[in-house]
Order: sequence, then C-alpha cells, then structure tokens
Amino acid sequence: MSRSKVNITSSKPVTEAADHAAVDTPESLAVQNGSGDSRRKELWSLLGDLPWAHRPAAPRLLRTEKHDGYTLERLLLDLNGEEDVPAVLLIPEKRQVRAPGMLYIHSHGGMYDLGKEQLLAGVPVQPAYAPVLAEKGIVTLAIDSWCFGERERVEEGLTGEEDTFKGMLWKGQVLFGMMMFDEFRALDFLASRPEVDAQRLGAFGMSMGATKAWWLAALDPRVSVCMDVCCLTDFEELIRADGLKGHGMYYFVPRLLQHFQTAEINELILPRPHLSVNGRSDPLTPPAGVEKVRDYLLPLYRKLGREQDCEIGLYDCDHVELPAMRERILEWMDHYLVEPRA
Repeated sequence: MSRSKVNITSSKPVTEAADHAAVDTPESLAVQNGSGDSRRKELWSLLGDLPWAHRPAAPRLLRTEKHDGYTLERLLLDLNGEEDVPAVLLIPEKRQVRAPGMLYIHSHGGMYDLGKEQLLAGVPVQPAYAPVLAEKGIVTLAIDSWCFGERERVEEGLTGEEDTFKGMLWKGQVLFGMMMFDEFRALDFLASRPEVDAQRLGAFGMSMGATKAWWLAALDPRVSVCMDVCCLTDFEELIRADGLKGHGMYYFVPRLLQHFQTAEINELILPRPHLSVNGRSDPLTPPAGVEKVRDYLLPLYRKLGREQDCEIGLYDCDHVELPAMRERILEWMDHYLVEPRA
C-alpha cells in the first residue's frame, strides 16, 4: 500500500486528546452497551480481515487555520497501521462546553481528488456544510477515505480504487471494510476530544458518505443519530432496477446478501434516530427499494414508541440535496444533537 502524500516533518503530536492506546472493538462496545449483539458482530465479520490489533499512535497536528466562526485543525491520524489518514477537525468558536460531535463522511462521485475537503468546499449537488455546522456549534471531523483526497493512489482515481479493491481481496481484506474501520477509528478520535460530548455523536454523509453513515450507525452503537442523503435502497430492488453499475467498486461486500439486506443492516440502528432523504428519480436509489426499507423499519420504531425518530423520505429529484432536504437535516441536527440533554 502506498503511504499518504502528507508531509509530516513539521507536525507535532496532539496532546489534548485522550490516550489512543485504549481503543474500541465490537466486543468492548458490546460490554459498554450491555449487549453482545450477535447480528452486529456478524455484520463486522463480513468486512474482511481488519486490523483490530493495531493500537494507534498519537494524532499529529499539521497546522491550524482560522476561518469565519471556527478553527480548523489539519491532522494526520494513525487509524489502521497501513497508511496515515489526513483529516480536518472543525472547532466552532461558539459552542457548548461539551459540544455535540459530527463525523462528516464525504461522497464519491468520481471526485477522487476532493475527499475531506468536501466539508469545506461543497460540491454542485450539495453546498458546503462547514459554515452551517460551525454556526450550530457542532465539532466536526472529516477524513480522507481510502483512495480519495490525499490518499488518492494514482492520477487516474478509478484505477487506484479498482487496484486497491483487488489487492485487498488477495490479502483477505475488503475495501469497504477497511473504509468502515477507518471511520470507526475516526469516531474514537472524535469522541476523545475534550471539546466533544461523547454521548452526542452524529454520522452524516451523502452518496458514498450516506452509505457509510448508516453502516457505521449499524456497526457502532456510539452513533447517537444517523443522517444520510441519497444512498439508501434495498439491494434486491437495486439489482432489479439494473442499478449496480451506478455504484463504485467500494460498495460491494462479498457474501453480504447471504446474511443481510439493507433493512436488516439498518435495523441495527434501532432505537436511535435515523433520517434518510432520497431522490425519487435517483438511479442509485430506486424508490421501490427506499419504500421497502421504510416499510420494514417504521413498524419496528412504532413498536418501541419511537416512530418520530425514523424518517425515510423520497423527494422529487435526482442525486442531489434539495433545499427542502437540507432544511429537514438541519432540524434533525438541532433536535437530536444541538439541544442539550437532561
């Protein structure tokens, strides 16, 4: 594997965060949450050989930037033991003493050179979230995913993604599994920050970031609210709609359909709040598949008296975040993350 392209010669360890020798595993999280959920462990088991034995070194602060309403820390995180992970941490000027935390997960869209910078720059289908999150006082972390941003393998990004996928399979790894492992460990870091209330952690993303957000919420009970945009649909309905070609190589997990359908993965998020907004004309999310997931999950939330905590909506659009979608997302952020809890 190639190393990250970031030069760390002038960096220094971040001393504010907690000791990263004590990291979470599926087993330790089960103990913390009083449940050894066998289905969650089963889901983790499909993600290939993961570097659970690796104990991360201290994060390294590369530089600090001053922006309107927030400070941005550019960091290098040791998450997986194979290559360093460039990250940005947005720290709002105005925030609660223990502020809510958000893991912002970037899109794919063939934008291999963008990665975590999507948080700051936005994309044509989704304006930047950095100013909004800063205004709401949400401490936000975004990392470059495997093959993206400063971790882009080669000039031709698609080739880099495909070669990485193939090389990992030879070693018993799964690209999506290694991606999810990085997000899982990134949540460790976010939760450890002294600015952050570890009981209020959100996962949010669009497209690839949406898929990773609901997977992470299913895999990790520490995610207190999941919000995803334009990438939730039933896998079998996606196959019927001839939609597999619209998704990148990263999306495909060996043997997944022998164990889980989309709704069954999302069932592991219960009873935590989950908002999903999708386009009715989006080929990546056939509406029949969105409705199938919704119709499976809503009765489960209703049975728990938590129907209001699950919203899976279809909007009249393609693969884009409409203003109405953003308005709903921001309402959920306010209600489930920003408002202090008793």
